[in-house]
Amino acid sequence: MQNLKKMENNMKLFGTDGVRGEAGSFLTAGLAMRVAMGAGIYFKQHAINNKILIGKDTRTSGYMIENAIVAGLTAIGYDVIQIGPMPTPAIAFITENMRCDAGIMISASHNSFEDNGIKFFDGHGNKLSGEVEKIIEDICNNQEMMDDAQVTAKNIGKAKRIDDVIGRYIVQLKNSFPRELSLHGMRIVLDTANGAGYKVGPTVLEELGADVIVLHDHPNGHNINEGCGALHTKDLCEHVLMFRADLGIALDGDADRLVVVDEKGVVVDGDQLLGALGSYLNDQGLLKGKGIVSTVMSNQGLEDYMISKNLKLFRSDVGDKHVLDVMNKEGINFGGEQSGHVIMHDFAKTGDGLVSALQVLALIINKKKKASEVLRPFSLYPQKLTNINIKVKKPLDEIDGLDAKLKTLDEQHIRHLVRYSGTENKLRVLLEAKDAKQMDSAMDDMIEFFQKALNA
Repeated sequence: MQNLKKMENNMKLFGTDGVRGEAGSFLTAGLAMRVAMGAGIYFKQHAINNKILIGKDTRTSGYMIENAIVAGLTAIGYDVIQIGPMPTPAIAFITENMRCDAGIMISASHNSFEDNGIKFFDGHGNKLSGEVEKIIEDICNNQEMMDDAQVTAKNIGKAKRIDDVIGRYIVQLKNSFPRELSLHGMRIVLDTANGAGYKVGPTVLEELGADVIVLHDHPNGHNINEGCGALHTKDLCEHVLMFRADLGIALDGDADRLVVVDEKGVVVDGDQLLGALGSYLNDQGLLKGKGIVSTVMSNQGLEDYMISKNLKLFRSDVGDKHVLDVMNKEGINFGGEQSGHVIMHDFAKTGDGLVSALQVLALIINKKKKASEVLRPFSLYPQKLTNINIKVKKPLDEIDGLDAKLKTLDEQHIRHLVRYSGTENKLRVLLEAKDAKQMDSAMDDMIEFFQKALNA
């Protein structure tokens, strides 16, 4: 235990979306238990029912991490409800629905099976703010507080597993789809990424009347996101054409992300999808706040399209919780990221791939046109995003020559964004310009620069 204490001391735990890393090396059973205890100590200060909900995706390491979290929470007196594999947005919904003090999702989202993560929700189903995450980190690094919080005898918490809560979430999803509409007559190909949505996704679409062809719905603990799902759409595109489907839907490992493929087997850009949905909601009188929220990564074409509709695009930092922060601040009920996190705040507290898919389907039905005709309402500026594998995350302001590089891009009217991944050892470089050749040349130059600066 002494070595664990030393290892955890002052460790930064939270990234852009919870605690995430390779299971068994960074995210060990010991760390999972410690983080659970630290979070539990924080939630105890605001406890109402002394219950915390736990769900997970389909990774084998979820068993190890779940048991460690249960041990940590029960050790400080919390009762735990375990509901097994469920989408991340389902955890947010069911946590509030079951009046729990908090919810925990064990998932590394779109990452490969070797990784895993821990995401927290408060009793209202909201992701934690950076300030709260910092408080939990401080608690985890305070051994005296951790020791004092542990209880004995009758005060030790209980854990129980409930297997039938999926029905609550299915009802919630179906309620997000307009009652006057039906999916009868629509053929949909759904790729569940061998992840947390492999049961609920097909069930909802079929109950609403669709003819559903399901791909990658046989998780074995190791095949989550493997050549499938939102990040790998080749199979989905091919099957949409093969079955002459009206739409293809891809989820990621925890089903909080959506990628759409039109009837021609072509992936719809995430920014174009946001624009189409935002405009549709506005036409239906359902858009609040006279605008939508996306991130600094979003294409300038989306912003220009919003302006043409007398709407505003509000930009946030990268990460769906930052999108949600701006939505709450501006009184807006719709936003998302070009990567596929779409937040329909009237129906979900976080990105929900299935809620978003149902709104896309409602749009297509109401427009009485094909997906390819309604989901690309504007043209995109040439944009390129490159992920560079790096050895060390050196502070950007300490990289010699970077300011001059960025100044040159500004002079060339090339929009740029350089940031480290919050979940992986990668640097993300985004460039956008009206001239594609100029942008490609600039990207080659930036890649060479960062390879030398961060991998030497």
